Amino acid sequence: MPYKNEEQHFIKEKIKDKPVSRKQLLQKGIATVGYAILFGFVSCLIFCALRPKLEVWFAPEDDHWVGIPKDTLTDEENPADSNTDAEQESTVDTEKKPASDKKKQKTVYITEKKEMTLDDYQVLQNELYKIGNEGNRSIVTVTGIKEGVDIFDSPYEATGQASGLIIGNSSKELLILTEYQVIEDVKSIQVTFINNDTLNASLKKYDGNTGIAVLGVPVEKISDATMNHIETAVLGNSLNLRQGKMVVALGSPLGTNYSILTGNITSVTNTITTEDRNYTVFTTNIVANAKGNGVLINTDGEVIGLFLKSSNIQKEQNTLTAVSISELKDIIELLSNGLNVPYIGIKGSTVTDAISKEYEMPNGVYIKEAVVDSPAMTAGLQTGDVITSVGKEEVLSMKDYQRILMKMKKGDEVKITASRQTAEGYKKFTCVVDVGVLR
Repeated sequence: MPYKNEEQHFIKEKIKDKPVSRKQLLQKGIATVGYAILFGFVSCLIFCALRPKLEVWFAPEDDHWVGIPKDTLTDEENPADSNTDAEQESTVDTEKKPASDKKKQKTVYITEKKEMTLDDYQVLQNELYKIGNEGNRSIVTVTGIKEGVDIFDSPYEATGQASGLIIGNSSKELLILTEYQVIEDVKSIQVTFINNDTLNASLKKYDGNTGIAVLGVPVEKISDATMNHIETAVLGNSLNLRQGKMVVALGSPLGTNYSILTGNITSVTNTITTEDRNYTVFTTNIVANAKGNGVLINTDGEVIGLFLKSSNIQKEQNTLTAVSISELKDIIELLSNGLNVPYIGIKGSTVTDAISKEYEMPNGVYIKEAVVDSPAMTAGLQTGDVITSVGKEEVLSMKDYQRILMKMKKGDEVKITASRQTAEGYKKFTCVVDVGVLR
């Protein structure tokens, strides 16, 4: 027996791995690299195959805002576009100034009167038609296709047509301005371009007040040939339009698309009152058709007005009447971006200083009608009330009211301050209106 203090030792064996040769290391390295390349290749194939779907599922939407520049009124003090004074000044100035001072010289106008011949008139007409033909590149035909059942329970398709206007390109969609009534409750919408290429379109938004709508046609579906045939329309400044200006009517002014009619502006002072908006309307000496619609362009080829089937200004007119495009631009911008047009539901007019003084009423917007079942009527506003502020902003005119309203969106709650006539005079009150959308 061993002693207690004697250490006991056991045999301990450590087995060492067989050393790896360089050849084996090289083989493993090559295999690893090969697997990595194979894995990368397969991953690349799978990613390329799934990329379109992954972009749709996970990529954020391209928030590309379609902006339409607003217009301002210029030359307000001298509305008449007369050249008489300019002609006199230019003649005097050229006589006084030395010939070497060319940069400071004004244009000399030849004022000699010359009788216009039929040939001259034909040349003028040809020039106007050139403008019209170029403008027609922005015109399309919009077709709404409806499904129905006749009295014998047989299904059928019915179509309605109107002209449309190319107003922009959001990089994903070509935007088309048209009338909603031709595409209301339809199964499908088709857009035919000037080269007869026809594509499906979808409704972005429409305005229940004016009856205008914006459609979208996927850019990827439009061929290069079609792109070379079409043009985006330029929406001009119609605030400075004057009587006597030459204009061209495009679209389907007489019911047939791609028509071209020429004429002059006969009046720019008429207005139409609609819900929440007042619009300037232009009258012309161009023959009208109750079924026609389209646009007015000026001699620069810019759109200055819309004439609409749905507008009540055209019903009793035998000449073409158009709504000022400048006053529609804020609505067109909202519709182009898929947004609703805010709605409160009053028909109003501006209480000017003269009216305020004569009738002892506050400045603001006089409510000529609170539309039945509108947010305004629900909130307690009545015919005869005068709106003096919306939210924290003062309202002194219909333009103020329209500008403030266009900043809102459906579902907003806004406090409106108004005055109501009583036996003791006008008394202020407030109400809260839930902003809606007119359908």
